[in-house]
Parts: sequence; structure tokens; C-alpha cells
Amino acid sequence: MKTPLALSRLLIGAACALLTQCSIPGKKSATVVPAAPTAAAAPAAAAPTTNPAAVPGDDLDALDDYAVIEISDPLERVNRGTFWVNDKMYLVLFRPLSKGYEKVLPKRLRKGIDNVFENARYPVRLVNCALQGKFRRAGLETEKFVLNTVGGLGGLLRVSEKFPSLQGIPEEDTGKTFATWGLGHGVYLVIPFLGPSSLRDGVGLIGDYALNPANWGVFWGGKHDWTMIPPSANTLRALPAQLSAYDEAKRDSIDPYIALRSAYVQYREEAVKK
Repeated sequence: MKTPLALSRLLIGAACALLTQCSIPGKKSATVVPAAPTAAAAPAAAAPTTNPAAVPGDDLDALDDYAVIEISDPLERVNRGTFWVNDKMYLVLFRPLSKGYEKVLPKRLRKGIDNVFENARYPVRLVNCALQGKFRRAGLETEKFVLNTVGGLGGLLRVSEKFPSLQGIPEEDTGKTFATWGLGHGVYLVIPFLGPSSLRDGVGLIGDYALNPANWGVFWGGKHDWTMIPPSANTLRALPAQLSAYDEAKRDSIDPYIALRSAYVQYREEAVKK
């Protein structure tokens, strides 16, 4: 029978790993956005938000700074409270961890670690490509995974980038699959630690979490701490990009909550179109 300490460590590890499934959208000028996104990629996920896994900068730059995107937010008072707590948590906990990680490990090594974990997310991309009927894209994802795993030393190197047909393949996730099936966002949610999300994408995070091999160690039995290493390392390596996107979304905004809500929804809408 597991001790209370062991159970608490297991729950913390699972929560932290979920953070890396999130992505925090960024906006160049949130000041003028009168309605906005949530924090989907809370550090851990990815610290501050939803889907971390990767935050494509080019896509964020393309967002319309003046766009007003509506989303139902009946829980705004609760969401604002959670947003405030998350913001302080990022400041006092996740940001120092992120800075320490960047200081200890050289950029090239951090890039290699990112490559390994993104390569491991292959089941997330493959399953959701299939569920959306994007079978050609599923084939490309498989080709990319094999190339990076075999020729890239387990994904450490992205040799697939040398092939034009395998460059810039849009990321797929369970939330996008639900959207493709015709499901709307539902209500807007700010998830503790994770950040901006919606009912649809929040449920989608569970699917992404279960499909990501980096998180499976949390559920393995035994007394060895190494079972917690993959999800913890995944969380840590995702923090710099997640926090950078979070800061970009908040920068110069009159109301950071509204700016992030708007940016999140707009980012997800653009992602679903790809």
C-alpha cells in the first residue's frame, strides 16, 4: 500500500506533466484586444497554459492584434481568481526554475532535449491525424518519426528538417480533433497551473496526456524515483518557451486576463484551420 507521501508525489508528478500539454499563445499587442484567450499552457504544461508543447512563433505573429474573438465566459470571476494565482505561481516558482534550467544547460543541449520529447509525442499526432481522417498527414508523421528516431539518435537531431515534404507539418492534438468533429469551445476555463483553456480543449488535454509516452512513467509501479523523471524533465524543458509566450501575450495589455483569453481563442482557431 502506498504511503501518503508517495501518493502526493505521484499526483504532483502527474499534474506537472499535464502542464507540458498546454501552450500559451502570444500576442504582439494585447492592449487593444477587448476579448481574449486563456492560459492554456501553464508551466509544467507546461507551466502557464495548454498544448506545450510547442508554441509556433510564426503563427503567433500572424494573429490579428485588433481581432475580437468571443467565447462564453460565465465563470469569469472564478477564472480571474485562478488567473491571478497562476500568474503569481509562474513568478515565484516556474520562472526561477526556467531561468535555472537555461543557465545550467547550453542552448544546443536544450534544443536536443526538446527534439527528443517532441519526437516522443508522435502517438499524439498520429492518433489525432487518423481520427480527423488526415491519413496522408499521418503517413508523413510516421515517416518523420522513423527518420528522427533512427537517423537522429532517438530524436536528438531533427534530420527530417532536411526533407521539404516533412517540414512545417501542423501539430495535431485531441482538442483540434474535437473541433474538426464540430464541437465548439464551450465555456472558457483557466485551469490551475496550466492556464488558458476551454471545456473542449481541457478535455482534449486528457487525451493528449494519455497518448504521450513521456507521461506513462507516472503510472508505472515500483519504488524507483526514475519513473518520475520523464514527465518532470518534460515539464522543465517546456518552461522557457511557455513562459516566453505567456509574457508576450501579457505585454502592454490593459487587462492581461482579457488579452490572454482573446489570444488563446484566436490561436486555437488558427490552429484548427490547418
